[in-house]
Amino acid sequence: MINEQIRDKEVRLVGENGEQLGIMSVKDAMKIARDANLDLVKIAPTAKPPVCKVIDYGKYRYELARKEKEAKKKQKMVELKEVRLSPNIDTNDLNTKMNNARKFLEKGNKVKVTLRFRGREMAHVHSSRHILDDFADAMKDIAAVEKPPKMEGRSMSIVLGEKR
Repeated sequence: MINEQIRDKEVRLVGENGEQLGIMSVKDAMKIARDANLDLVKIAPTAKPPVCKVIDYGKYRYELARKEKEAKKKQKMVELKEVRLSPNIDTNDLNTKMNNARKFLEKGNKVKVTLRFRGREMAHVHSSRHILDDFADAMKDIAAVEKPPKMEGRSMSIVLGEKR
């Protein structure tokens, strides 16, 4: 809230250079802000009494937006990459898939390893679970199982995350 939007009887006023000006009525605070050609901005509305500051409101909003943008830059988005396998995969193909998953994990992403069943392979779902278990065991030096193997329709999947 700024200037005339402030409806409190009295406020704790902070000057333009950060100095404490004390508790005063809103009218007196508005007069001080007008004399300095600045705005009266409510900084802490929940405090008793509310804290207001004499500042340039446009500059204040710009600073807030810049801080928010800077905080967004520092965030890291973790992607979920997927590696698809089939129940009758050969060892060399499995090693290639493991190397791909290892690269994803080293970049800081999570890996979803999916074992897809087609046609008559659905009859042997229980005997194919060991492929996912072996995959997780081979990756245990850099990865931890975040979600254990789970059947979802015609596929069984496991999620691996970077080990901390």
